[in-house]
Amino acid sequence: MSARGAEQPRFPRLPRTARPHGGAGAGERRAFPRLVLAAVCGAYAVGAALGWGSPAVALFMGDFGLSAAAFTAAGSCVHYARTHPDTPFRPAWTLFGISSAMAGLGNGIWGWYEVVLGVPVPSPSAADFCFLLFAPPAIVGLLVLAKRPVTRAGWTRLVLDTWLVGGSLLTLSWSLALDHPSYWRGESLSLVALSLAYPLMDIVLISMVLALHFRRSSAHRSAVNTVIGALALTVLCDALFTSPLLRENYSSGQILDAGWFAGSLLLAYAPWVGTREGSGSRQAPLRPAARPPAPVNGAVAGSLAALAPYLAAAVCTLGILYNVRGGGAIDPVVLLTGCTVVLALVLRQGIMLMENIRLTQELAQKENHFRSLVQGSSDVIMIASPAGMLRYVSPAAAGVYGREPDKLVGSELASLIHPEDLGRVLHELRRFLATPPREEPSTRIECRIRHASGRWLNVESTVNRYQGGLIFNSRDVTERVRLQAQLQHNASHDPLTDLPNRSLFTERVRQALGGRRRGDAGAGHTAVLYIDLDGFKAVNDTIGHQAGDELLVQAARRLREAVRAGDTAARLGGDEFAALIVGDGKCDRAEREYRVLEIAERLRTTLSRPYRVEGGEARVAASIGVAFAEPGVTPAVLMRHADLAMYRAKQAGKNRVELYASQPQAEAVRRAELTTDRLRGVLAESEFALLHQPVVELSSGKITSVAAQARRRSARGVLFPPGGPQPAPQAQPAPPGQYGPQPPHVPAADSRGDGGADAGRWLLRRAVEQAAERHHAGYCVPVSVRLDARRLTDRSTTPATVEALLSRHGLPPDALVVELADTDPRVSLDELELWVTALRRIGVGITLDGFGGAHSGLAALRRLPADTLRLDRALVDGVLDSPRVRKITTGLLRIADDLGMLSVADGVDLPEQAAALRALGCTHAQGAAFSKPLDEHRLRRALARGSYPVSGEEQHLSRVGRSVVVAGSLPARRSGPAAHGPAAHPPLRSNSETSVPPT
Repeated sequence: MSARGAEQPRFPRLPRTARPHGGAGAGERRAFPRLVLAAVCGAYAVGAALGWGSPAVALFMGDFGLSAAAFTAAGSCVHYARTHPDTPFRPAWTLFGISSAMAGLGNGIWGWYEVVLGVPVPSPSAADFCFLLFAPPAIVGLLVLAKRPVTRAGWTRLVLDTWLVGGSLLTLSWSLALDHPSYWRGESLSLVALSLAYPLMDIVLISMVLALHFRRSSAHRSAVNTVIGALALTVLCDALFTSPLLRENYSSGQILDAGWFAGSLLLAYAPWVGTREGSGSRQAPLRPAARPPAPVNGAVAGSLAALAPYLAAAVCTLGILYNVRGGGAIDPVVLLTGCTVVLALVLRQGIMLMENIRLTQELAQKENHFRSLVQGSSDVIMIASPAGMLRYVSPAAAGVYGREPDKLVGSELASLIHPEDLGRVLHELRRFLATPPREEPSTRIECRIRHASGRWLNVESTVNRYQGGLIFNSRDVTERVRLQAQLQHNASHDPLTDLPNRSLFTERVRQALGGRRRGDAGAGHTAVLYIDLDGFKAVNDTIGHQAGDELLVQAARRLREAVRAGDTAARLGGDEFAALIVGDGKCDRAEREYRVLEIAERLRTTLSRPYRVEGGEARVAASIGVAFAEPGVTPAVLMRHADLAMYRAKQAGKNRVELYASQPQAEAVRRAELTTDRLRGVLAESEFALLHQPVVELSSGKITSVAAQARRRSARGVLFPPGGPQPAPQAQPAPPGQYGPQPPHVPAADSRGDGGADAGRWLLRRAVEQAAERHHAGYCVPVSVRLDARRLTDRSTTPATVEALLSRHGLPPDALVVELADTDPRVSLDELELWVTALRRIGVGITLDGFGGAHSGLAALRRLPADTLRLDRALVDGVLDSPRVRKITTGLLRIADDLGMLSVADGVDLPEQAAALRALGCTHAQGAAFSKPLDEHRLRRALARGSYPVSGEEQHLSRVGRSVVVAGSLPARRSGPAAHGPAAHPPLRSNSETSVPPT
């Protein structure tokens, strides 16, 4: 794009005028008081010009009318000062109110003589003193309104300016009026002083008015201008009144009173001018407007302020020339006043010269400071004209843009901006220029600027208004933009494979389904593929995690190359990948399924090829689940369907592609699965029986939990002992209350049930069902279920299924305790730790089962967050006879206590074992010493009883070699002569188990 082409967008020009803020309604509200004020003043002037119809009315309006106007001004100013305590001019309005009150009091006294008493006003009178007191408060009020100087030179110059104006007016007044013979006819000195006081006070007042006009504050400009106009009109009428020709022929009610009347009303209106305008601007809606235009009379006012001293000297010179007209001698007063005026002018010029020198030095210093800041700054500073031409470019442009500043001056700024960003930049600049400066003093834009080498830089610029143009303070933010883009990329991509992660993939799926409406036939052309690498865990375990990461990178590369250009491949975590296949909607359902399945099969073949990792060859397979987007489906549901299809592929043998069944097929599959579950449940109910053995607290005998056990039973109802021999088909059923043949000590690995995977799933389900029933009946005792740790890691039983089972039966999670059995080295502690942590997060308790047996390990105790440590039966059997086993048991119990874990001894069949374990620090026990496994009926009776009697006399175990406290119901060993006597209590042998009849 050419910088000077015919289609080059033009740089926005600054508007020349600003729109009014208030609108028509606000303008009418502000104009109405002014019209009323003009009408009242005009009516008074017309009445005074016509003589009010009669002399009596003229006297009344000339005296009491002026008094009423002055008191109105006093009340208005004082009321404004009291109701607006936050205004900076509050003292000024109070002083103006006092000044107007003096004028109103003087006019009232004047009317008392003329109207009430009907006599001429004496001279001097009290009215004269009130009129004289009008000027001092007004003069002080004008000083408050003036812009106060901040330096001594400024105060000196203000005094000199006031004297220049006052001296010149005194010279002119003395020459024209005060030197008139009529001022000296009186013989009394008071009359002469009174005659001189009026014009002198007026001269001082008019001097302050003129000085204030050139030094007035910018705040409340309208109110200050109204005050200046009111006092100027009052002083003008006073000057006309002091003229000998008018004073000799003056009478109340003449046209001269209209000026005083208008001055008082203007002063009454003055404080409310700024308030009305401010409220109007606040009530009116803010419209986009340009920067406020500079005052048109600003240059003229500045010129008059500079020429004011010389004009004062010229007026003084005219007074002197008028005084010496006709060759007469110069009046001493005129000569003295003129000399002081000339001296004040010389002093003022000297002060001005010194201030100019100081200001010139400060300006040079600031200019050097500014030049050093601009030229040494790393930011590029550019000043553009309203047409977009660059007037100034700082030297930093050479280092940032690679261009010389001199070559950029005179070119168009639009030629440097990227064509794609130019429209946005121009729109932002137009908006910024249309906004009032006080609302938005600056703006910030970001665009791309062409470097001299041809590359594009990301530049951030702060834009401000500057003398009819714009000033740009720009800095290179290319690295920041690149870093932000990299951070955003890292947040949405997998750090290892650089594929989109789950969040970005879900967003891509949502975008693909975003245009699909419910019932849209084309929605089904989008498909999601869920991919899981079979055998990847073995690669990590055998070759190492570094090789596993390398394999994942190669798999991601193959996946990215195998999908189409418009599709999305992602890594969801671990060895799970996904692919989004977007359809074009140009084929029917069958063809669409064929194409997607063809892509999925190609991906499976590609991902199943051997991988070269760590200098060797590794092989993994791929299980892929495919789900199509049906009308109205959500991204989460679509991804869940694909996940379910992938799990079905793994369950069907792995290394295959499975399609998620549609609704009719899914319903058929679900019914088949329910039928299978029911058949399995019926078989389990007929094959297994559920018993519970109480777990007793050794310190109190309280039943703290029950351990669920699954027992096989024959068709005749005989319960086979765990680990014992299976009875022959001709075996007779056991007597009531007894099991079949049972050895005195059953191996611990089989002491709580058998039956394989089916028995484990059945045991968990039935234990939760019966525990829920007991909780609803009021027996709130936790149940512990023994699960094989090797089956927990193959996804046959997941924390989600456990949580769903608890929720379905309404059993609290803390009422279930999972016993981890068979924690041998072949079980992956990493996966087992994740599984256990998930159960703990739900609220389920964890017990390490069989600790101290053949396959127990300290690694499980170190890694798994368990709550209870269950001692194996092998330790319990040897705690009485083997000192070595007793020491091992003591160490294990001490470790459990230090870790804050409970301890449960399994297979406690003898009272001596319970006493020894209690002495060693074991907290709980389970076994025939308290109760054998019970059916549901006998269990509820035991729970209703709540505890077993374990508190009793102290027993001395000769085998253990120490004294321990055992249950009173346990047989006690005695030493000495009574050693062979009868036991204090019968042995605790529970025979409460009953046979379960066959179904």
